[in-house]
Amino acid sequence: MTEGLRYAYAVVRDTGAPEAALDALTALEGVTGVADESVYAVRHLGLAVLAGAVPAEDYAEDPLRERLEDMAWLEKMARAHQRVVDTAGAESCVLPVRLATICHGDEGLRRMLATGRERFTAALDRLEDRVEWGVKAYAAQPAAEEPPAGTANTGTANAADAPSTPNDPGAMSGRDYLRRRKAQRQAAEQRWGDTEEGARLVHDTLGGLAEQSRLHPPQDPRLSGISDRNVLNAAYLVRREDSADFAERVGELAGRTPALRVELTGPWAPYSFTAMDESTAVDETSGATGETEGAGADG
Repeated sequence: MTEGLRYAYAVVRDTGAPEAALDALTALEGVTGVADESVYAVRHLGLAVLAGAVPAEDYAEDPLRERLEDMAWLEKMARAHQRVVDTAGAESCVLPVRLATICHGDEGLRRMLATGRERFTAALDRLEDRVEWGVKAYAAQPAAEEPPAGTANTGTANAADAPSTPNDPGAMSGRDYLRRRKAQRQAAEQRWGDTEEGARLVHDTLGGLAEQSRLHPPQDPRLSGISDRNVLNAAYLVRREDSADFAERVGELAGRTPALRVELTGPWAPYSFTAMDESTAVDETSGATGETEGAGADG
């Protein structure tokens, strides 16, 4: 298997073990890639890249560019890419490669490893035994408010006591309406202030437990399908052995910040902490760029 197009998933350290015994490949037994292909390893200069053979009709430069405009196809590819990376990284250190990195044959994969060798090696050293955890916090929806007093007749006694207007004895007066609207605005401002303060507390606390952290832009509700306001979207680099303590701390913070709904995801391969210079590796044959992934796992 040397010719044709190759889809690159991740870079790992070559331990010198037979390919069948490479930890990342052992974990991938039975897991297929973006084109339902088997994943294998190409070794070079002390590194190995996990890759699969993909069809030119979908992954050559021109058809791939068109395919990437199809959101359903892109989502399916991204999920398969992440499945391979996260499965391979469950027990070993992997550097995710940027989505849709295509090389020409095994030789193109070797060029990618040779060009980025120093950066890949340094990143693997830095990220060994580390994982990424994702934390999102959303502003919790406020409890439904009681209907304003005097907005409807609920009985003779209530009607007598309610503010009235000349034309509608059961309606709220203009002055009372404005007063109530002002109180609602002030309550909303206080609520948003509480959620932002809570988000800072969560991030500052978790940042102190992690070796590194990254703040991602808030999720667009049109893409996430979540209407609640996203006030924290962060990734944390944590030692694998400290993961249980980190997850427990997130749970404690969620209980201390009732104004927030806190979500924990992971552990993932360190997507948010492997970003490198965009010149990391280029396969001159295909023109595709082979880079480490810069986006977060649930960004």
